[in-house]
Amino acid sequence: MKFPRTLRLDQSDTRVFAHAAEPGEWAVPGGFAFADCDPETLGPKERLAFAQGWLGTENFGFASLVEVAEIAPDEFERVIDRLAQHFVERYGAPDLAAARPVAATEAKGAAELCDHKIHTLLALERGPGANGVIERFRVIQPQRAGEHARIWTIVNEGEV
Repeated sequence: MKFPRTLRLDQSDTRVFAHAAEPGEWAVPGGFAFADCDPETLGPKERLAFAQGWLGTENFGFASLVEVAEIAPDEFERVIDRLAQHFVERYGAPDLAAARPVAATEAKGAAELCDHKIHTLLALERGPGANGVIERFRVIQPQRAGEHARIWTIVNEGEV
């Protein structure tokens, strides 16, 4: 199964978000984090998280980009468990039994966004719409997945 995983190309996420996700966290779009807020009243870092932040499922910080990655079934279940616990602790869900189906729906929705090649990058744009919040997703295809530019050569000692 494929699932979004946070990616950090540079340190900008640590500067632009009040709380940044760590690289390699499984992520969901996380629009629910802004369900009860008016984007106009958010501070600059929170407004940026609203506009383009993916929500990591480890530390519940935000990331600008995710990549499509393979997730094992047991890890997918742990994502659901962490989301359910987060819904109880942060959003007042009555208990894990009530929160788990909602968390499963959120995780399955995130997985559905990953119908792309592994390492494909996904970006999120979120904004207010006529009937609530609108989320749009951009796909950034890798040019040559797995290939990197050669920037140095290893030379054995004594060779030049």
